[in-house]
Amino acid sequence: MVDNLAGMKDRPAGVDERALRDALEKWGIGAVSLEYAPVGFGDYHWIAADADGPRWFVTVADLAQKGQAGDGESALRRAMDTAVALRGQGLDFVVAPLADAGGETLQLLGSRHAVSVFPLVSGRPGEFGDRLTADERRKTVEMLAELHRTPPPASTPVRPLRVPMRGRLEEAIEASGGGVWRGGPYAEPARALVADSAGRLRERLAEFDRRVDEASGADLVVTHGEPHPGNLVMVEGSPVLVDWDTVGLAPPERDLWLVAGGPDDLARYAELTGRRPDPEVMELFRLRWAIEDVALYVEDLRSPHELSADTREAWEALTDTVRELTAPVSNS
Repeated sequence: MVDNLAGMKDRPAGVDERALRDALEKWGIGAVSLEYAPVGFGDYHWIAADADGPRWFVTVADLAQKGQAGDGESALRRAMDTAVALRGQGLDFVVAPLADAGGETLQLLGSRHAVSVFPLVSGRPGEFGDRLTADERRKTVEMLAELHRTPPPASTPVRPLRVPMRGRLEEAIEASGGGVWRGGPYAEPARALVADSAGRLRERLAEFDRRVDEASGADLVVTHGEPHPGNLVMVEGSPVLVDWDTVGLAPPERDLWLVAGGPDDLARYAELTGRRPDPEVMELFRLRWAIEDVALYVEDLRSPHELSADTREAWEALTDTVRELTAPVSNS
């Protein structure tokens, strides 16, 4: 990961830093300093250093967010193992986790969290929402083309087209017309927002189902899943990719919709891979991203929560995403 970090993030409840220090010893890291890094939205991060001077980027993941039906540890381990395998296949742009003394890519930290350790990369990190220059886009498209041409490691999970939390979102839409949501300060505003947008949200879900049916049977390749600027680090002018917990087999458009800025980028990708991206499948993944975000944020804000930087950010992201998702379609 990177050594130039900025951002806002609540410190995680239930993570004992003494236990974290003990876990790091499995990587041979006798950390004399452990600095919490308030960056990103999802996992928790620290910068670890020992007496000899090296530094590492330490990630603690909430396993409940990494899989379904209690398989978060298995899902995250497969993703981390896949990143290591891709790096071993010569993809130097993959910032993969470091294996511990026993060859493992993660260690459990209690029953809910898992620790991974990454090299600390010196470079210029981006942020979600940044605009890449034409040269940065071209290089990122070329990087993705190389990833998509790479034979998938055996550990690579398959990423479904359908949204895992679809049922929970439909339940929330139905419940929004009933009683008050009492999970916390943003629960009732979230209910009102969903209730006001219920009809249009159902329409977009139906559109999503249609697009999934049309895209079923598409060729699958190794995809990163979230190659947006927030997961890119420019190292001497070339991009590297961090945060591989979303890696998986999927149509290449899963990555391309986040990067390609126009016909030139798509033509360059087709030149390198022999495969012309499908704009309709790119739109499928654009819609899937928004629906999954709404599902996750609504679930969080319906659940017990307090007023914090994280919940404020979740509320703001939910309102922005619902506004975009339900905006009238222009006929011009």
